[in-house]
Amino acid sequence: MFDLSNKVIKWQMLYGRHDLPWQQNRTPYKVWVSEIMLQQTQVVTAIDYFGRFIATFPEVNSLASASEDQVLALWSGLGYYSRARNLLEAARLIVDIHDGVIPSDFEALMNLPGIGRSTAGAILSLAFQKKIPNT
Repeated sequence: MFDLSNKVIKWQMLYGRHDLPWQQNRTPYKVWVSEIMLQQTQVVTAIDYFGRFIATFPEVNSLASASEDQVLALWSGLGYYSRARNLLEAARLIVDIHDGVIPSDFEALMNLPGIGRSTAGAILSLAFQKKIPNT
């Protein structure tokens, strides 16, 4: 199994995507937004939406201050609008409960709307370099 893991990692380093917008100047906020957008959405579709979303709401406080109509307007065409509503509600909770800082704790992330085990694990791994077992 270790040999297979090493081969997969080497392949990804050589041929995997390394230039996606959420991989550039990576922040926990950008990782979170991208992970929510990528639920049920192809990467190629999410790229433009991500760029517009981050340009309008560059950090969690600006998103938390937005109206639902503003968020849904940017999300329009991406589908599964509950993701956008959950993103907005979670941003408001992050500001209110976590002083505007994306939590780096698995349970705290899981308590936010729209974040399940897989998304919490991805955020912790990609944004905080933490390894969380998928049990």
